[in-house]
Amino acid sequence: MKVLVVETSLRKNSNSDRLAEAFARGAAETGAEVETVSLKGKKIGFCIGCLSCQNTGKCVLKDDMAELNRKLHDCDAVAFSTPIYYYEMSGQMKTFLDRANPLYGTDYRFQKVYLLATATDDAETTPDRALTGLDGWVECFERATLAGSVFVGGVTDPGEIDGNDGLSEAYALGKSVKE
Repeated sequence: MKVLVVETSLRKNSNSDRLAEAFARGAAETGAEVETVSLKGKKIGFCIGCLSCQNTGKCVLKDDMAELNRKLHDCDAVAFSTPIYYYEMSGQMKTFLDRANPLYGTDYRFQKVYLLATATDDAETTPDRALTGLDGWVECFERATLAGSVFVGGVTDPGEIDGNDGLSEAYALGKSVKE
């Protein structure tokens, strides 16, 4: 089983990256082949809505998303980690999802999708819009399901999540990836 973990935070040592690392560790312990990619330093332009990808399976934009789409296409499960900004997924994550449009209508492999999110606000409903947004993307890929999520609120500074029970939850979610 191939698992792709996509870290969408651009902050060094981010709390959402720590969740991603815990998830990846759990998945790797099941024997899954885990690859983690960070969007830090990646050049990913905005979708221009030309829909050429619907005919060609490729985006007309030439940037790092072509390689990322290949990785996404070939994985069995994907976990996205994101900070919650203004009660929504990061802009980088949304751009990534939009640019995955060339995969629509292809024989992609991924079936399980996970969300790992952190925020300063610790209200239980804080990740709801990010979950809804990701679920909308997942609905476009009929073989895929939103298989689980972990949210840790009340963390702001890099590394503040260390010692939080959410890391254990992310690890356990990663361990469940082969179920």
